[in-house]
Amino acid sequence: MTRLLQTILLGLLIGGVYALFASGLTLIFGVMRIINVAQGAFLVLAALFTFELFRRFGIDPLLAVFITTPVMFAIGWLVYRTMIARIRTAPVSMSVLLTFGLAIMLEGIMGMTWKNVFRSVTPSYYNESFHLGPFFLPKGLVFGSALAVVVLVCLYLLLTRTWAGRAIRGATENLEGAQLVGVDIRAVAAFTFAVGIATTGAGGSILSVIYAFFPASHYLWISRTLGIVVLGGMGSVPGAVVGALILGVAEALTARYIGPQWSVVVFYVVILVVLLVRPQGIMGSRLREDVVA
Repeated sequence: MTRLLQTILLGLLIGGVYALFASGLTLIFGVMRIINVAQGAFLVLAALFTFELFRRFGIDPLLAVFITTPVMFAIGWLVYRTMIARIRTAPVSMSVLLTFGLAIMLEGIMGMTWKNVFRSVTPSYYNESFHLGPFFLPKGLVFGSALAVVVLVCLYLLLTRTWAGRAIRGATENLEGAQLVGVDIRAVAAFTFAVGIATTGAGGSILSVIYAFFPASHYLWISRTLGIVVLGGMGSVPGAVVGALILGVAEALTARYIGPQWSVVVFYVVILVVLLVRPQGIMGSRLREDVVA
C-alpha cells in the first residue's frame, strides 16, 4: 500500500507539471482553433535557454522562469505575426502542417546550436528529497510542481480578472459574438498565441530540472501534451489540468507496475480511445459540426 501511495503522489506532482505544459496548447486551440504541433519544440527550446543560463551565469533553473517566460512570449508574438496570422482563418489541417514544419525547423536550429545530445540542469537540490514518514518526494519535482501551480494560478487570474482575459474567454466561447461587441480578434489571437508560448518558458525551465532533454525530444512532449488536451477537452484549460493529473498518475503507475518503457504508450492509447469514445474529452464541448455528424 505504501508503494502504491508513493507512486500516486509522484504521479500527481508530475501531473501538475504536465498541466502547465498542456495549458498553452489548449488555450491556443480554444481561441484560434489551431493545433500547435510546435509546442513541444518551444518547450525544449525554453529548457535549452535555461540550461545556458545555469551553465553560463549559475542562475537557478526555477528562478530562470522570470527570464524564459517573457523571452518565449516575445518569440510567440513574433512567430504569430510572421507565420500564424497568415493561416488564422484557414482549415485546421493548414495549421498542423505549418506548425509541424516550424517544429522541424526549430529542431534543426537547436541541433546545430546545442548538438543532439542529452542535457539536464543539476542545481544543488537535484539529488535531494523530502522525507514524509515512509514517503520520499524529490525536491526538484516538488519545487517544479509548486512553481507550475503558481504559473497556472497566474494564468487563471489573467483569464478571469483582466479585460484581455475576458476577451480571450469571449473569443473562445463565441468568436462571432466577441467580434460583434467590438473585440479585436486579430489582436486577441496574437496575444493568446504569445501567452500560450510563454507558458513553455516556465514549463521548459521546470522540465530542465526534472528530465533530461535534447532537441529531438520535442516529439515526446507534443505527444504527451496532445494526449492531455484530448483527454481534458480541446480548448478547456480546466480540462487540461484534470487530464494532466489523471495521465500523470497513469504514467507513474504504468512505469511502476508494468515498466518504464511502457509509460509513454499511455498517452497514445488515451488519444486513440478518447477520440473513438468521447471526442470532446472530459470537459470539452461538442461543436455543431460534431452534433450534425
